[in-house]
Amino acid sequence: MITVDEKEQIRRAHYLEGKSIRQIQRETGHHRETIRKALEDGEVPRYTRQEPRPCPVLDPVKPLIQQWLDEDEARPPKQRHTAKRIHERLTTEYHFTGAASTVRRYVGQLRRQRRTQVFIPLDYPPGHIAQVDFGQAQVVIAGQRLTAYLFCLRLGYSRQPFVTALPTQAQEAFFAGHVRAFDFLGGVPRVLVYDNLKAAVQRILEGHDREEQATFVAFRSHYLFESRFCTPHQAHEKGLVEGLVGYARRNWLTPPPECSSWEALNDYLLEKCRAEGSRRLHGMACTIGEALALEQPHLLPLPPRSYPCCVVQPVQANGFGLVTFQTNRYSVPADHVHEPLWLHAFVDRIEISNGQQVLAVHPRCYGRERDILNPLHYLRLLEQRPGAWEQAKPIREWQQRWPAVYDRYLAALRERLPMAQATREFVRILRLHEDYAEGLIAQALEQALAAHCYSADGVKQLLLRLVEPGPLPPLDPKTLAHLAIGPVIWPDVAQFDRLLSDLAGGGR
Repeated sequence: MITVDEKEQIRRAHYLEGKSIRQIQRETGHHRETIRKALEDGEVPRYTRQEPRPCPVLDPVKPLIQQWLDEDEARPPKQRHTAKRIHERLTTEYHFTGAASTVRRYVGQLRRQRRTQVFIPLDYPPGHIAQVDFGQAQVVIAGQRLTAYLFCLRLGYSRQPFVTALPTQAQEAFFAGHVRAFDFLGGVPRVLVYDNLKAAVQRILEGHDREEQATFVAFRSHYLFESRFCTPHQAHEKGLVEGLVGYARRNWLTPPPECSSWEALNDYLLEKCRAEGSRRLHGMACTIGEALALEQPHLLPLPPRSYPCCVVQPVQANGFGLVTFQTNRYSVPADHVHEPLWLHAFVDRIEISNGQQVLAVHPRCYGRERDILNPLHYLRLLEQRPGAWEQAKPIREWQQRWPAVYDRYLAALRERLPMAQATREFVRILRLHEDYAEGLIAQALEQALAAHCYSADGVKQLLLRLVEPGPLPPLDPKTLAHLAIGPVIWPDVAQFDRLLSDLAGGGR
């Protein structure tokens, strides 16, 4: 191959000095075809191999390496062949004598060819499409490090992102993320694109056909959007939202935020989503917020009521007044233990009903094999069985967090009344929580101690004075003195024996 300087000499000799190709051949010794190519093209000469270089050691095993890499496509990513493992298998199983670097070079060449893909630039009409994905991040809630599942949605036209954190990625959380996103956007995108997550897809069929979960179809029907699902292992089909998961982790959740509750964390994320409205992305003529304002009129309207994002299942309380959901047990009022009940599991709470009214509401527990007890559910039983007071688990848990005045008032009752009677009277006071807030009851108990009033009826009267509007005459402690309860004198049942003896003897 001639150099660029030799090519220049040939071209000058022919075009400037008028020499023929034959004369240039005699003077330079180059072949006539080489001279003709130099006259046609004055660029720097490039060497092009006509045939691939033979690899006598590697060529016999190339089909085998390609077969192994093809089979790896159906395996988990962490159990696929590395170049090192391929070289080890070739050496031990097929007596390969080539170097490991030779195998690494060829495997890298094959993998680069497999990764090379060409994509088509896409443009979305306003309000038409949004993409959805789930991600994970570490957060600190009430001092405890937890895994948060990030529901991420991004609109196609305006690129407006929405991110909310959830304690689970179960179906009820999947639906709740949608509802929060729709409320934030002020409408519903006409098409939502998903991967094949279990909350929506029951079974993958041929092509883009899916057997969808019945509850997901009901949710979709409520909001009237259309769903589309990506080809398995082709995450680029929803590339808009794939980048949002990492963006939120790097920019909003690094270092892990410390929040008092899930609500506080989501308020923080909501502020970050709103702040994105001031950004102008590459290739956009306006900011995200301005584009969202143009897109919102094209979204589907929100329905009059939100979809109930919960799992519903029938339950039956056991002998301790507890129903079980996902290994955890939740209390119900003792009066309804023998009724058929329904449990509604929301993301943040558990509701238990009898089909006519909600009987109990508990914060949802994501631990395992724990009892979530509402002490109010057991007060009627304790009023009947005061002897169980000291060992009652709901009361022992409640005592750790109730106001200190409760303990002082109970001690004052026990100084003046027999143990069982004092316990019953205090249980009657605790039952006031069914209608009044704890702060008001604590305030009424402070006043009761100051007025030397030791009865549930007196405490209730003090409560009524606290909640009723309008000025009232000052309280005279003497007016409450008659409400104090003294020891109960039980009747002498021996009198009935004497009466029966008299009747048997004919007396009157």
